Amino acid sequence: MGRTVLCGADRVHEYGSLFYGKRLGLITNPTGLRKDLSSTADYLAGGYSLKAMYAPEHGVRGDRQDGQDIQSYMDKNTGVQVFSVYGEKRAPSDEMLDGIDLMIYDIQDVGSRYYTYIYSMANCMEACGRLGIPFVVLDRPNPISGLWPEGTHMEDHCRSFIGMYDFPQRYALTCGELARMINERFDIGVYLTVIPMKGWSRDMMWFQTGLTWVSPSPNMPTPEAALLYNGTGMFEGTTLSEGRGTTHPFEVIGAPWLDAGYFARALEERKCPGVRFRPVSFIPMFHKHAGILCHGVQVHVTDWFKVRPVELGVNMVLVAKEQSGRYFSFTPPKHEVGDYTMDLLFGSPGMRREGVSPEEIGQKIRRDTGDYVKYWKDYWEYGCEELRSVKTGN
Repeated sequence: MGRTVLCGADRVHEYGSLFYGKRLGLITNPTGLRKDLSSTADYLAGGYSLKAMYAPEHGVRGDRQDGQDIQSYMDKNTGVQVFSVYGEKRAPSDEMLDGIDLMIYDIQDVGSRYYTYIYSMANCMEACGRLGIPFVVLDRPNPISGLWPEGTHMEDHCRSFIGMYDFPQRYALTCGELARMINERFDIGVYLTVIPMKGWSRDMMWFQTGLTWVSPSPNMPTPEAALLYNGTGMFEGTTLSEGRGTTHPFEVIGAPWLDAGYFARALEERKCPGVRFRPVSFIPMFHKHAGILCHGVQVHVTDWFKVRPVELGVNMVLVAKEQSGRYFSFTPPKHEVGDYTMDLLFGSPGMRREGVSPEEIGQKIRRDTGDYVKYWKDYWEYGCEELRSVKTGN
């Protein structure tokens, strides 16, 4: 257990002049919490003028499954109108922003390009920028640290709501830092303020923050799932189960036709850093292969600091493809436009090329990550204990 981090939501009172006398809008979900686990929404409704809330995927109170449209409604706890920004329209209209003087974003991120919350944030930033409404991010930790970015470029024809911008899958920024990068590099043009955390350094993993993990979405029950998601999330684009409908989504991977022992041994031979593979069988209660016995592996994290989730996912998908034969295929998206979900996740058709090897994809990941690192540090709000000790000679 590390020191307790204070999130931006815990520091609102220090920035009172920013909020008092303003009609506030809030984009949030169940992770919008203060250190005593009280809701940021309830706190703002009680002490400030909260006029409206905006529901991303899964809803303000987290009561919707993945991809399920959100409808506008009245929040029972606060009596505040909730508008959907995950439905037929994924950005607030001018009418939905009428009467708002300041927009606030408070959602726990998982550090993945696939996660839709960051695009709800970006779309709301763009709408607010158009209307001259200032935007505030209450910052929170990146649970998989602010170091070790990893991933591939996002090609224009593969952009979607699970990948709107060209940065890697593991972007290694907090949501506040990411908002600054999106605002500047992609010409959003909103007046942006980030209320920073206290006590967080970018080399920290979630278990070092002293914070309570609250699932950011129904299928993200553990920090380990968040760490693995940039890799095992690629199975969403295949006929294999990524563990949705089990108690270990994104940690267990399998299908009815796989040989669990053979799959685990083949993956162990790949020597993916920071993880081990254990053969398992499981029955998803919903989603792919619902009610059918599946065989595969559970990915166990042995060293949080060594895991490279994107390369891990590449190795797992390609080994599964080799062992599945005719049962394996790349699948179309359910909620986005495009022929293959894998292209939207990977950022290009590269994973679908016949005969492509993990080593070849690994080289691409390292090249593309190197391009990102050239400007990544420009958006750091927080330093790193490890780097500070090097600079001071301690």
